Amino acid sequence: MKQSLQHKQAQVQKQKLLLTQQLQQSIQLLNDSTEELVHFIEQKSLENPFLEYNRDYKEQFLVNNLKSYTEKEDFDWLAQISDQRTSLYDSLREQIHLNYRKSAIRNAMIHLLDFIDENGYLTIDLKQEYPRHEEYLLYLDALTLLQQLEPAGIGARDLQECLLLQIERDPYSPPLAYIILEENFLDFVHRNWNDLAKKYDCKLSDIQQIFDYVLTLTPNPGAIFQEVKEILLIPELSLSKDHEGLHLTLNFGNMPQINFTNDYYQAMFNQSTKEEKSFMIEKKNEVEWLQRSLAQRNETILSVGQQIVEAQIDFFLQPDHPLHALSLKEVAEKLGIHESTVSRAVNGKYIETWFGIFELRSFFVQKFSADNEAELTAQKIQQELRVLINDEDKRKPLSDQKLSDLLKEKGYEVSRRTIAKYRKELGIPATTKRKRFDDL
Repeated sequence: MKQSLQHKQAQVQKQKLLLTQQLQQSIQLLNDSTEELVHFIEQKSLENPFLEYNRDYKEQFLVNNLKSYTEKEDFDWLAQISDQRTSLYDSLREQIHLNYRKSAIRNAMIHLLDFIDENGYLTIDLKQEYPRHEEYLLYLDALTLLQQLEPAGIGARDLQECLLLQIERDPYSPPLAYIILEENFLDFVHRNWNDLAKKYDCKLSDIQQIFDYVLTLTPNPGAIFQEVKEILLIPELSLSKDHEGLHLTLNFGNMPQINFTNDYYQAMFNQSTKEEKSFMIEKKNEVEWLQRSLAQRNETILSVGQQIVEAQIDFFLQPDHPLHALSLKEVAEKLGIHESTVSRAVNGKYIETWFGIFELRSFFVQKFSADNEAELTAQKIQQELRVLINDEDKRKPLSDQKLSDLLKEKGYEVSRRTIAKYRKELGIPATTKRKRFDDL
């Protein structure tokens, strides 16, 4: 039986969404924060001679907000003066020049500054870096002097040495603190405190006192010199309140506005060649497309913001600011748009209220199911968890399983693994690390 292959032509009709370059850019514009949007417009203005935008929008935003603050009676002008801090390197170098005369050991100290990281730690092994015995001794002496500089802990080679340097210079440190951390650092960290109490003939409460003291020390002494980068948050939405209720508006003054330079376009168009006119029409269409895209972006952000305010009305009106369960899907269904569109509309976008500025994404809280079928949120469970742990006997902290059982009694069906997850999110240590040995 012969089989033959035949080629036939047939027309098939089907729908397919093609993401054109402009459609992709429109999607990206919605996803971009205001700062990213401005960068995009700046690039377009360099390519398009007929596009102009308000370049001073950010300065105007700062002026408006500064004016609102200066109108307050308790406005502190001195607090507005910037803190011109020196760097860690410059501070250490200045101390070396002030305290030591020019010599080989001072040169060695200055050389070691190149190997001090931003947290204040020495990042090289002296024996490996300086294998010759005489040279090694010189740099070891230089490091010893370097570790006497401010702040305490500078020049340490590990966490243990960093803490010891701070304890050594503190006349009010607990009596056994230095020797315990020097001789039994790992036992101390791993809370083998019964063995330590026996070895040093002291009470567990003494070890607890040392532990509490160590928590007051800094593991990163150089961090105080790190530059604090201020992030300017420019909220896209503004929520106000009066006797009539809440009012949500777009902060047009905080956003870049673009315009088409029609007079310049007409003057150039009338004296241009055919090819030049084609280019000019293309750039005109680009400006019009960008204006439509920005209008659509603003409309989407405002619509999503209105849904958030309606769903989280208690957060804005009640003093404890509770959040209710809310998903991207719920907002998308109410607006008749795709869930991904809602996600882009809240990404990096902020709302300004009379009690603070909040990221729109922070209002989306996952649901949590319970036996009583009430709609709970993960935040509510975490609040209950925090209360239980705050009220526990610190000599016998509650285990994750016990916390799970207690929450079940309150009607919250929470597994032990979920308890552990929430503890970590709240920054609460495990049972063994919450145990304390204070005297009654």
